[in-house]
Amino acid sequence: MCLAIPGKVLDTSEDHGVRSGRVEFGGIVRTVCLDFVPEAQAGDYVVVHVGFAISRVDREEAERTFEALEAMGVLEGELPPPDDGPTGGAA
Repeated sequence: MCLAIPGKVLDTSEDHGVRSGRVEFGGIVRTVCLDFVPEAQAGDYVVVHVGFAISRVDREEAERTFEALEAMGVLEGELPPPDDGPTGGAA
């Protein structure tokens, strides 16, 4: 199963015209593409699917969703251990 998971944008950058950001998911940080949510800034919450942020959400909604996914036990397969590669093994 491949879910869209909410996370908090820690910082943003641009490289060769591609906007990306480091996003935290319950203590795990991944680099994700922010091109679909150009308005996203550090401190915002985004929903990420296969390495792409697809929408912004408010903090409360992000926390409720993350907690529900965690309680269902479905996050383990969706958030593998951190990858130190250039894309950070995006969620």
